[in-house]
Amino acid sequence: MYKIILKIDGMSCGMCEAHINDTIRNRFSVKKIKSSYKKGTTEILSEEKLSEEELRREIDPTGYKLVGYSAEAAEKRHLFW
Repeated sequence: MYKIILKIDGMSCGMCEAHINDTIRNRFSVKKIKSSYKKGTTEILSEEKLSEEELRREIDPTGYKLVGYSAEAAEKRHLFW
């Protein structure tokens, strides 16, 4: 399991968060995704480590810009993430 944190420029409302979440869900297999326009971040929980380049190819054409990426192994802490 991997926890991936993206810094995304251009989100300004809840609809922006939903647009980013839908874009990522439609292209990648993710367990959980949560975006925050206030923080300018998207947190992803995935079985596989997602490629920064592939994420950028999907996000940047939507009008938002991927400006930061970090990924780390995540351990399951309980039954529900």
